[in-house]
Amino acid sequence: MAIESFNPYTGRVERRFQAFSWAKTERILAQVAKEAITWRTTSFAHRAERMRRAGQLLRDRQNELAHMMAVEMGKPITDGRAEVLKCALTCDYYAEHAEEFLRDEPIKTQAQHSFIAYEPLGVVLAVMPWNFPFWQVVRFAAPALMAGNVGLLKHASNVPQCALALEQVFHDAGFPPATFRTLLIGSELVEKLIQDDRVKAVTLTGSEPAGAQVASTAGAQIKKTVLELGGSDAFVVLADADLELAAKTAAQARMINSGQSCIAAKRFIVEKPIAKEFISKMKTHLLAMRTGDPLDEATQFGPLARPDLADDLTRQVDESVAKGAKVDLHGGQSKPGTALFRPMIISNIKPSQPAYYEELFGPVAIIMEAKNEEDAIRLANDSRFGLGASIWTRDEKRGETLARRIEAGAVFVNSMVKSSPEMPFGGVKKSGYGRELSYLGIREFVNQKSIWVAGTQKKTAPKQKKVE
Repeated sequence: MAIESFNPYTGRVERRFQAFSWAKTERILAQVAKEAITWRTTSFAHRAERMRRAGQLLRDRQNELAHMMAVEMGKPITDGRAEVLKCALTCDYYAEHAEEFLRDEPIKTQAQHSFIAYEPLGVVLAVMPWNFPFWQVVRFAAPALMAGNVGLLKHASNVPQCALALEQVFHDAGFPPATFRTLLIGSELVEKLIQDDRVKAVTLTGSEPAGAQVASTAGAQIKKTVLELGGSDAFVVLADADLELAAKTAAQARMINSGQSCIAAKRFIVEKPIAKEFISKMKTHLLAMRTGDPLDEATQFGPLARPDLADDLTRQVDESVAKGAKVDLHGGQSKPGTALFRPMIISNIKPSQPAYYEELFGPVAIIMEAKNEEDAIRLANDSRFGLGASIWTRDEKRGETLARRIEAGAVFVNSMVKSSPEMPFGGVKKSGYGRELSYLGIREFVNQKSIWVAGTQKKTAPKQKKVE
């Protein structure tokens, strides 16, 4: 099996790699499992020095790595630089805070001394997607390595150069080679890895079917998993919102990574009195966005990562239109088999349409009209996904109250949903479980061990009888 770097803008295969055999994969696993025994004994200061160096190398190589993303999956080069710098920030964050997050936690009990110790599990397998080839990996790797775990990366097959480049960053930063290895393998070997006793836990960011398969295999082996899956994020615009700001942000939120983001806003739930004006304003902002060569500094959105992804998105839109959806902004593919997909807006969305219940992973904005505030919350929660959401209102207290009622892992009031190292990231319902980032993320793959010390009781000599 060959693993290919396919340039979605030019349509050319840039490089081909021979996939690792199971024998080669197993040899790497053996090396990583051996290193796990040593790495867990290193100090936080030792790990932090290397993690800070990794952050600096990411900054130093930002242009090179951004170019790589543009070529392998079509990300505009300016967005690629921003992604790499965010990775560097996260390396610094965990280098600074890991020891604090994993410090022994005293607990008051009847014991003389009792506490929770946070200890590494060992080998963590990461199955990662192509849409943020560096960020998705670093947000697992930085906390895992700082916690004393070691990592095995099975990246998406269309970004092998990004996967190898990140491995090189960690190695050049001074991490022992076996603490982080990239496996150029197909999906068929993932099950064998999960079934191997040397792999202690699995994290996956990807599709709902992939998450279900990994969780099923890991569950049979009684292994910890963290899943960050799809999202169909609600962008709720109430009648009292700053409409200009909401519409401008809506266009940006829909076009994150050319619309290929789990937390890109997808369902725009707008109160009926302002719906027409909102659509008009959002359309203006979407039409102003520039497409072109991802390597051009002026490009704001590029092609989708592969032509088949654009074909699938076209099918979802066409099926929805056939069942009554209305097209408010025409865009999409110029012809089947091409990766470029221009922004679209569709409305009159009904439960029978794919646009209502499926995730549309690309630049299609779905407009849903809400009768009132209660109806807006009902529509926001009427989804099998629950990753992120945002609420737009001039009344911040109202926004915070409604945020508590939305079923999602994160809700932003008057701001675009985003991830950052300080805040936990993850979802509910079919969007997965577990958390990445913040102190919660680093505690996912550790043994939260209770230690109870009763102390020793001093023995006293028996009293001597007094002799008269």
